[in-house]
Amino acid sequence: MSAYGTTRHHGQPSANSTPASTTLFRRLSWEGTVPLEIRVDSKELPANSDRGLECYYIQAPRVSYLPLLMPEIRRFLMDVVFDEAAGKMLKEEEWWFESEEGTLLKWHWPIGLIYDNHTISASIRPPSQTSTSHHNLQVTPLKLILHLASPPTEKLLLSPSAESCKQAFMGQLKEADFIRWGNTKRMTGLRKQDQDGIWEGIKEHNFDDYWRVASKIVPTTAPARSGSPPPSTNPSGHTRPPSVDPQSAPDRDNAYNVRSVPVRLYLPDGPVMQDVVPPTLEDGSPHTLVHYLSTHLPLLFPPTPYSGPELAYAMMHGVLVPPDAEMAWLGACMAGADGWVSVCVGIAR
Repeated sequence: MSAYGTTRHHGQPSANSTPASTTLFRRLSWEGTVPLEIRVDSKELPANSDRGLECYYIQAPRVSYLPLLMPEIRRFLMDVVFDEAAGKMLKEEEWWFESEEGTLLKWHWPIGLIYDNHTISASIRPPSQTSTSHHNLQVTPLKLILHLASPPTEKLLLSPSAESCKQAFMGQLKEADFIRWGNTKRMTGLRKQDQDGIWEGIKEHNFDDYWRVASKIVPTTAPARSGSPPPSTNPSGHTRPPSVDPQSAPDRDNAYNVRSVPVRLYLPDGPVMQDVVPPTLEDGSPHTLVHYLSTHLPLLFPPTPYSGPELAYAMMHGVLVPPDAEMAWLGACMAGADGWVSVCVGIAR
């Protein structure tokens, strides 16, 4: 069994100007892990394999990706399970995962998001004797089946390799950058060394290396200047890109002055919803999670006044999110390493 107990970091933190509370929440979400139980499909085990040890347990970083676990899984299988000669014939680029229920796993999703999506999907299935309320979520290993051949390329889109994973990750960062600022100048302006460095931070699970670069593209939660007027709005209801506002750098980088917060809403066994999410409402008040959810999912999160039972819940990084959490704050402190605020919605039992 393998475990990532602590974040690997070297030297001093990079973003000295970032408020301590912001850094704290960023580090807490970064250091989150999930338990995985990975079992090789018994029908695909090479000859002379040890069939009593084909299961591998790992406490994987939430911000990591399944392709990044492959080298460690392969070492275990080669050392303990596979016959040496047969094992050498296997091609790692043909390996792929599915859940115990037979669902093909999206290798380009962060591992934490895969885990949370499985959790909310379980909320719509018939309750088992061991099921509990979402207020008392039990952390149990997510059981994965590892296939060693014949990947369904028409569904995987790209080979689940580390390089393909990097390309997908950088694409997510750029898309989030555009939604946030109205352009991708911050991402495209990074030197190649920085672009490689932000991915190395993910690969090595190094908080400081990642945020040394990410702090250049992710907004801060530093308070705006005293007396600053609320961000101006256009008829569509969202603020202008900070890059065109005549403001100082601290104001431009403020989470409440972004054009939109990159948010994706995940439903149980359903579609992924994405929409423009301004950090403030038309009256200048902060845009809260409960307002966002009641606007987009009014049947699950009825607008106030509502005094009935709780129908659904919102989860990020494995924890329930307070309804009054502000979207701008979530975008600065609780976004995933790919820049997106991923809100998973489960059904209350």
